[in-house]
Amino acid sequence: MIIGRDEELGMLQEVYESTEPQFLAVYGRRRIGKTFLISEFFKSKGLYFEITGMKDGTTAEQLFQFAYEFSRKFNQGDRVAPPKSWAHALNLLHEAIEKVEPERKIILFFDEVPWLASPRSKFLNALEHFWNRYLSRNKNAILIICGSSASWIIRNIINNKGGLHGRLTRKMRLLPFSLLETEQYLQSRHIELDRKQIIDIYMAIGGIPKYLSYLGRGKSAAQNINDLCFSVNGALYSEFENLYKSLFDNYEHHIAIVKALARAIDGLTKEEVLDKVGLASGGTSTSIIEDLSNAGFIVYMPTFNKRKVGGIYRLVDEYSLFYLTWIIENTSMGLESVDSEFWIKKQRTPKWNAWSGCAFEAVCLKHIQHIKKALGISGISTIESGWRISSHQANNPQGAQIDLVIDRADKCINLCEMKYSDSEYVIEKPYVEKLQTKKQVFREYTGTSKTLFTTLVTTYGVKKNAHCLAVVDQQLTMDALF
Repeated sequence: MIIGRDEELGMLQEVYESTEPQFLAVYGRRRIGKTFLISEFFKSKGLYFEITGMKDGTTAEQLFQFAYEFSRKFNQGDRVAPPKSWAHALNLLHEAIEKVEPERKIILFFDEVPWLASPRSKFLNALEHFWNRYLSRNKNAILIICGSSASWIIRNIINNKGGLHGRLTRKMRLLPFSLLETEQYLQSRHIELDRKQIIDIYMAIGGIPKYLSYLGRGKSAAQNINDLCFSVNGALYSEFENLYKSLFDNYEHHIAIVKALARAIDGLTKEEVLDKVGLASGGTSTSIIEDLSNAGFIVYMPTFNKRKVGGIYRLVDEYSLFYLTWIIENTSMGLESVDSEFWIKKQRTPKWNAWSGCAFEAVCLKHIQHIKKALGISGISTIESGWRISSHQANNPQGAQIDLVIDRADKCINLCEMKYSDSEYVIEKPYVEKLQTKKQVFREYTGTSKTLFTTLVTTYGVKKNAHCLAVVDQQLTMDALF
């Protein structure tokens, strides 16, 4: 059963019902559920042919696999000789689908295309000809191109400047499950956890369907995380490097940037990122940052009123942050020497408090639309950004930073703070002064005349006391994120 993905299912239904030929590009990071979504939706809706690229496979090996899948679908399993080229292969495919009943839908799914289209394979040349000469004239044809390397799909398919330029009819970026979809997925597997425990899991491994499939029934969030990440058979203990290797060429630079951002809780400007990793500004470094952004590992938060300059990059991939904060310190020791209750014992330590605050902020930034809806402003045009000022500029020892600024068309601005807590968040006098200073410095430095609302997003809400009433205009609990 397909969980969630309502928008994507609506798009696929439109593709299926169209009376025109359809060419769809699907992309999203590894283990996000792209193949499952496409195959589950289309496999019983017509003639369905699927082939998946082999990582590091030669062209001959890829064509051998094509011949195997072709034989199973069109030749009753009787083996055909592997074609000598992709042009030959797609001509065979064209001849086969010409024999299909005229009114039957034809769904051709090419998965992990970046692995099929190695530099000397001429796969893209053959695909261009196949679509332009044949499929684009068949009203029942649906061609789906898919890949985990988001930047490759964007550069070579979506923004193709050759024979496929302007040929796509649809594109779909598949993102991790939201918190609500995560909850629905776990319920479908009869894993009953309250929302706080779901958030704890999400902060560690994100909404990646494959990662969530590893969770066991009858275990707390802490127990599951301990088993997956800090035990002998932990499925996510060594996932980190494999993940980046599978997505990026020369992945060492991508990992270096991710590590730099993991150490910078408040984020870094592009210049700061490049300085930390020793990369020069230019096309190569820009491509690496685009790769990470397109794959959903990092996000660019523009600075308030400066959409194109001065913004910061933040690491928002939960698993990467968790790995670099916790798991990596154990990799040199060997799992046998790691305490069997490592994660459970780390709870509430200073390092845990710093990590959980950062991870909760990242989760909130992925659910901005939910926050807007809970605030009753989903119908108002808004611009979301962050804001920070140095201690020198702010004329105070700490400087000031606001995690999320929601600039509204109704002349109001929400200054949002995210606070993770195991119970109601209690505001003490020092935090009151900090919030008041932030608000004052923000107004003075930005020169805005809009009404400013201090908004807190917490797990269980803010305890009502005199300090809360003095500074908090609006508050949301974790339920708003679902």
